[in-house]
Amino acid sequence: MPKIYDIEGIIRRVTEIIIDELKLEDITTDAFNPDMDLVDELGIDSMDLATVALVLQDEYKISIDEDDYPKLKTIRLISEYIKEKLPTLN
Repeated sequence: MPKIYDIEGIIRRVTEIIIDELKLEDITTDAFNPDMDLVDELGIDSMDLATVALVLQDEYKISIDEDDYPKLKTIRLISEYIKEKLPTLN
């Protein structure tokens, strides 16, 4: 399985996308805690989350149901959600 599809690879890529899309120049991927609550601790609102979700759908060629947005609170949860949606490579 390609490294980009292991959980650590997904976490790193999701972090990069969030930093880039939300213009968080003062945060690096290495300093970003994947368990930080994006809404409560980082102040991401529903519009920001929707933007990130669209980019992630394009990046990983998956569908993210709007009803699932509320449970995607941390980078780790988002990454695990993506991993579950990815087709299994044999």
